Amino acid sequence: MEIRPTTDQDLDVFVDTLHAAFGRFPTPPAEGDGVWWAALEMDRGLIATAEDGRPVGTAAAYSFELTLPGEILAPAAGVTAVGVVPSHRRQGLLGAMMRHQLAELRERGEFLSVLLASEAVIYRRFGYGPATYTRRLTVARHKAALAEQRARGTADTESPGAIEVVRRAECGAILEEVYDRYRRAQPGALSRPHRWWTSGAGQPPISPAPRYVAVHRGGDGVPDGYASYSIGEADTLTVDETIATDDAACTALARFLLGHDLVDRVVFRHLPPEHPLRWQLEDFRAGEVTQDTDWLWVRLLDVPRALTSRGWFTDGEIVLDVDDPFLGEQDRYLLTIRDGKAECVPTDREPDLSLDVSDLGSVYLGGTAPSTLVRAGHIRAHRPDAADLADALFRADRPPHCLHWF
Repeated sequence: MEIRPTTDQDLDVFVDTLHAAFGRFPTPPAEGDGVWWAALEMDRGLIATAEDGRPVGTAAAYSFELTLPGEILAPAAGVTAVGVVPSHRRQGLLGAMMRHQLAELRERGEFLSVLLASEAVIYRRFGYGPATYTRRLTVARHKAALAEQRARGTADTESPGAIEVVRRAECGAILEEVYDRYRRAQPGALSRPHRWWTSGAGQPPISPAPRYVAVHRGGDGVPDGYASYSIGEADTLTVDETIATDDAACTALARFLLGHDLVDRVVFRHLPPEHPLRWQLEDFRAGEVTQDTDWLWVRLLDVPRALTSRGWFTDGEIVLDVDDPFLGEQDRYLLTIRDGKAECVPTDREPDLSLDVSDLGSVYLGGTAPSTLVRAGHIRAHRPDAADLADALFRADRPPHCLHWF
């Protein structure tokens, strides 16, 4: 078995092999649409071949920026297109490709890797942990009224701006610019490189599939939010994503979508668990939550560099004993935080917490409380207050969320 880097000349073979791994066939795009593999970076791909030269496995990575707590942008490898054809599964090939890929990422100087897991049981053993979460919210149209009362002293979420409805094909530049402003302030968000938009890769609204887009403009006329949507069967309005740079624009877009005529329900496909929309409804039960699931998985490739790269919001120090069984590494670190900055150095001190590198990935962005993983038996706390201390230290400035599909 050989694992080698790919080049541009391997694209067709790579795509065919990946589809074979999932038992599918490449689907020609509709007129005007792109294909998801148009954004692949072939200099970051791997292909595995059997002894007779037949391709039997693939793996690839995108070059993203990941927003860390504190509005810090960090390079991150977006692992994708991982597959092994059925005839060669359970022979160690997947593990060999993942180990090969992690070594290459380290050689490139990258310290973070992220992915979307096709199956939740696969990637934890390679050191990845779920770090952001998402859910679907369905609102019955006849119960969709938003409450008008607001608590005294809270920010006014009424928008002084306006909403314009345009077709997807007419507003690509606006979508790209608004999303980029949004993702720079949102922990857990990934960049959408320009080539994604120009090639129509990915899912709507990056893909030029027919969609209507509600664009919100603030009082100054500058776009500050959008919602991509379509109306399909059963009189259902489905929202691909709602992007807003502030709460006023977010509320205005929700009000517009929920007030759309000639639909029975509105489905928001991709909301963070902490999204305020359910609380804004007059009838809290009008919003039905489904598909509450993980989204972005995170792996730390260089623990000290990763921990000193994000922002911190509580001073303190903690000793972490980090086990990385997939790479055969175990190290103990003293993490010291002062004035929003961290220092992470090797130590011989007794640990406060012992944890797998996958669990460190889960808590890294602040979306999973270390105490939850202590109670679940994932993390071992060596003193009574260690879990509470870790909760305070690893909290983020705002809950992480990722919308991007890759």
